Amino acid sequence: MFGTRTASGVRRGVAIVAAGLVSAVVATAAAAPAAAQVAVVDEAAAPTSTCAGAWDESVAYLGGATASHHGRNFVARWWTQRESPGATSAWTDAGACTGLESDFVISEAEFDAIFPQRDAFYTYQGLVDALAAYPRFANTGTDTMKTQEAAAFLTHADFESVGLRYVKEINSANYWIKCDYSQPFGCPAGQEAYYGRGPIMFSWNFNYKAAGDALGIDLLNDPWLVEQDPSIAWQTALWYWNTQNGPGVMTSHEAMIGGAGFGQTINSLNGALECAGGNPASVASRVARYEKITAILGVEPGSGLTC
Repeated sequence: MFGTRTASGVRRGVAIVAAGLVSAVVATAAAAPAAAQVAVVDEAAAPTSTCAGAWDESVAYLGGATASHHGRNFVARWWTQRESPGATSAWTDAGACTGLESDFVISEAEFDAIFPQRDAFYTYQGLVDALAAYPRFANTGTDTMKTQEAAAFLTHADFESVGLRYVKEINSANYWIKCDYSQPFGCPAGQEAYYGRGPIMFSWNFNYKAAGDALGIDLLNDPWLVEQDPSIAWQTALWYWNTQNGPGVMTSHEAMIGGAGFGQTINSLNGALECAGGNPASVASRVARYEKITAILGVEPGSGLTC
């Protein structure tokens, strides 16, 4: 489980479960055919504060052309088509931007349908804003693959925070446990400051330190940001999803884009606590939620559902 691993994914001995919540917590250029009938864009770079036109996979972009995707501007390094910004080397990230509707594979209406009773803290816009931190998330492969990855991620958020009803860990008696004083940076925010927060109950001082360093946010000294800012809460979940193997053999992102399937995302989150017979009822509950969410999104759940 997330509460018993270091940031590098090494298990720490005893498993701690908090009050009914299982705390879990990462081209080459193609030449355009001479006779191809495609729209070609060759525009000046837009200011990074204002979004350029939304990226369109049917459009061919010349080197130097701009497009926005997941709330960030990108500049084409060479001629490119059907290569997602942020997911291939064909694009250079030009920074966050504003002023354009999100192109996330899950709409706000679908988000509302998945989490009809969520806490008001968990806004759709907060999730969309967080996507810029990891532009490859739900942005790699086919539309089916992108949607399945987003569904898998939201499934674990649904499971860990009970339908996004909880912003922080329920059992305050366990807060003190989440401080590992053996770490050289200690617990500067206090021994009880690193309890689970956010959609996957992000916890432990070493994870706050590692995620904060990766995201450019001082979460070690101010862990309360995760329960105060919806975007930061989602960013911590995306950090783990896209960069951490946990007790598994791959990141959850790799599991979903590489064909391993949903079951390996459970392994990356909780390992033997649930997988390999550890808690089959919990695995079955996650799979059932994933199948429900993929049904809402109109996509098949794929293979490899259990671990």
